Amino acid sequence: MLERQPVPPPEPLCASNALLERGQAFSWDVTQWGRPVRAFALRYDGRVVAYLNRCVHVPTEMDWQPDEFLDMDKRWILCSIHGAHYEPDTGRCAAGPCGRGQLTPIATQERDGQVWWVPTSDIRPVEFDAPAPAADGASDGPR
Repeated sequence: MLERQPVPPPEPLCASNALLERGQAFSWDVTQWGRPVRAFALRYDGRVVAYLNRCVHVPTEMDWQPDEFLDMDKRWILCSIHGAHYEPDTGRCAAGPCGRGQLTPIATQERDGQVWWVPTSDIRPVEFDAPAPAADGASDGPR
């Protein structure tokens, strides 16, 4: 039986003033189901929203320039590959090849001038000090 690890507490992300209204996003690395994925947070209509940087149509990163996710009118999160449009406040697909899909949200908190993100059992912080998993049948080194 697999033992579930406890969900870590909220993680500091960036200073609140680093996220300007409908401006450049803040990107960072997380793991989803143990695999590395990029995530991003931006301020839209006064609140911080965050999602995995993964288009619903094709699982590829969406920013058209580093940390630039909004269209020219600053109305939609836009996938740079196929033009899918997502509502920034909900992550729901509004137009394009994403169908009825929705971006994977990441809960955020903002307090005392700091933005925090909230890990879940599926989306977790990257553990930089964790040993790399061994390849199938590979040993940990020479014996």
